[in-house]
Amino acid sequence: MKNLSLLLVTAATAVAAATASAAAYAGPMWTDSSWRVHDVPSTRNAADVRAEFDQFKKGPNPWGSSYNPLANFRSTKTSAQLQAEYIANRDSVSALNGEDSGSAWLASRPATSASRFAGQPTNAQ
Repeated sequence: MKNLSLLLVTAATAVAAATASAAAYAGPMWTDSSWRVHDVPSTRNAADVRAEFDQFKKGPNPWGSSYNPLANFRSTKTSAQLQAEYIANRDSVSALNGEDSGSAWLASRPATSASRFAGQPTNAQ
């Protein structure tokens, strides 16, 4: 009898906890109601968007199993040129794909004046 009452109390507690947690998530996702979709200005009208979509539908389906974007690709380089380019850049590619993602290799190279870093403005005033 004691096991049955313990089981009933445990079940009742689980039901109460599940009900309380479901009610906690029943409200709106955003509590700040000042943001609305109509507050975002559109840069294009519906006709332009529809025309672009219709143009897209005329082309090949990029999600189709027969889609092959390289079907009509023709290289502008010869096989010998590609092999020479690969051999010339083999060490730098190996260094950049190393365990440190090329940090040591890049640090050993002299800095160029054209280096740009994140957050550095291109036309500082």
